Amino acid sequence: MFAKPVLGRTTADAEGDVVVLLIGMRINHFWAVHQWLPVMLSMFRMLGELARDGDRGLLGRVLLTASPRTYYIVQYWESKEKLYAYAAAPDMFHHKVWGIINRKERAGKARGHVGIWHEAYVVPEGAYESIYADMPAFGLAAAHGQVPVERRGRYAKDRFAHRSGSATS
Repeated sequence: MFAKPVLGRTTADAEGDVVVLLIGMRINHFWAVHQWLPVMLSMFRMLGELARDGDRGLLGRVLLTASPRTYYIVQYWESKEKLYAYAAAPDMFHHKVWGIINRKERAGKARGHVGIWHEAYVVPEGAYESIYADMPAFGLAAAHGQVPVERRGRYAKDRFAHRSGSATS
C-alpha cells in the first residue's frame, strides 16, 4: 500500500551537466557524543532548510553509511553556482556552522573527535549514465526524473552517447 512504484528498466532523465556533492562525517571517538552529535544534527538541519526552499537548487539526496563511523549524503544540485550560493549565504545555517568550525580551529579547540568532509563534482553530459531495473526513482533518477531506458539507449554506451539540447560546450 505504501510501496513506491517500480517501472521495469529506466534511466535518469538528466539533461546537460550534473552536479553531485558528497558530504559527510566520520565519528573518530564514539564516546565523544557531545562532539559528533551536533555535527550530525547540523547535517539534518541543513537538509531540512534546503527542503523548505526548493529555489536553493538541491534536487535530491540519498543518506548513506560507509561504516558504523562514517555517514554521508549524496546530493544532486541544479548547478554549481546554486551550490556555492547556498554554502556562502549568510542567512543559511551552513554559513553559521562553518563560522563555528573556523573559530574553534583558530582557537585550537578542534579536538579531532569528529571528521567532516565533502567532494563536489560537475559531471558533463556524456560522462554519466544510469540504469534502474525494477526500482522506484532513486539517486540521479529521483533528482532529475526517470524515463524508460529505451529513450536513452538499451546499452550503457548508448546512454553515454545521449545528448540533449541543453548540453554545454
